[in-house]
Formats: sequence, C-alpha cells, structure tokens
Amino acid sequence: ASAKEAVADVPDGATICLGGFGLCGIPETLIGALKDQGAKDLICVSSNAGVSDFGLGILLQSRQIKRMVSSYVGENKTFENQFLGGELEVELTPQGTLAERLRAGGAGIPAFYTPTGYETLVHRGGVPVKYSLPGDGERRVIME
Repeated sequence: ASAKEAVADVPDGATICLGGFGLCGIPETLIGALKDQGAKDLICVSSNAGVSDFGLGILLQSRQIKRMVSSYVGENKTFENQFLGGELEVELTPQGTLAERLRAGGAGIPAFYTPTGYETLVHRGGVPVKYSLPGDGERRVIME
C-alpha cells in the first residue's frame, strides 16, 4: 500500500506513536502523507518533536498536533512557540518512562511504578501540560 493509503483512515484526534530517534529512522513519508491527509488534533507520541521543517515539525507547522508526548523537544522553534503561546499541550516524559509506558500499554498493563518523578510536580499531583495566556497577559501553567 502507498503512504497515502496507509494514513487514509486516520481520524481527527487519533493517538499516533512515531518511531525513530532524533531525526534518524523517522517515518518521513508517512508524516508527509499525514500532513496531506489533513487529520487534526493529533496526539503524537515520539522520543522527540523533530525540528521546525522536518519530522514532526511538519505536522506542527500545519497545526495538526494538539498534544506531544516526548522525552526531548529542544530543537524545534515551532514547537516552542506553540507551547509558550498556549496552542500545544505537552507531556514531557523521561525516555525510559516513555519506553515503559509504550511497552506496558502494549501488554495491557494499566499502570506501573517508577521513582523518576519523586518530589516533582508530577509527584504532587500535577502535570504541566499547557501554558495559558489569559487576557491580562499573565502566564499560567494548566495542570491535569
């Protein structure tokens, strides 16, 4: 099947796991086909968010990603601008925890313990997901 056929039935709001590490081994052709297909409000799970004009940066530019679940997001200005502007939700997850979440989910394990977040915002019951820019211009962190 072609890349276009492979992504034809991806609905708005779908959660998509994308392989690769950094910019190596990423599904470039499928990302391009998904951009052309137009699904929006995507939740993308990947070790990184690409760069502004490559990898997941392409879907960020077209504003098709609603939430990123990643362990590294440091080299993408589009990502940064959307997050700080309150347009993009983010779940920063340590690399090992991200791998275990994927493994556990695939094995039907609903939860597992990791001491990684001890004494952090996560431990205290919050997760910084999105910046909010209310009318007064003050930035706040929205927690889930």
